[in-house]
Amino acid sequence: MPDAKRSPLAAARPERADAARNRARILDAARSLFAEREPAEVTLEEVARAAGVGKATLFRRFGDRGALFLALLDEHERELQDAVLRGEPPLGPGAPPRERLLAFLDALLALSFAHRELLLASETARPGARLQTGAYAFWHRHLGVLLAELGAKGDPDLLAHLLLGAFDAELLTALRDQGRDEAAVREAIRSLAVAIS
Repeated sequence: MPDAKRSPLAAARPERADAARNRARILDAARSLFAEREPAEVTLEEVARAAGVGKATLFRRFGDRGALFLALLDEHERELQDAVLRGEPPLGPGAPPRERLLAFLDALLALSFAHRELLLASETARPGARLQTGAYAFWHRHLGVLLAELGAKGDPDLLAHLLLGAFDAELLTALRDQGRDEAAVREAIRSLAVAIS
């Protein structure tokens, strides 16, 4: 009888210490460079040089610019996910669905404005990049559940996608360029969420 295939989890190995150090150095270098200039203006060669690693090491670790941008966003998105799952109400469990919905939308907008340039670079690195992330899947699921609990006027799954469209970094950039600040966008998103739920 042939051996059963090993599962991907069984095949996974812990990250080597040198690989972990290189990853941390690359992310630190990218953060520093992005604090000085917009992410889209920084080349991967500059990031590799600032990190003290070869360009091949950077590509082996991240694959492309989009993956590097997503890795930098990951820590902020994980903080928000943790607050949604285990934080204090109304963002965390225990508050009524409408309060949780509005708290989540406020927190996601704050994250989106705080990291708009990085989100913009990430979302435009390749078509559909943002929709393929674990963070987007989490946001979508969370919104869908809350909208269903509120008896949303329509398909909660579809409404969640459309509501998340308001957080598109290109749209937020265009709104900012038109003079719309975060407070105005927040009020509009809240009004939209209340209207559909």
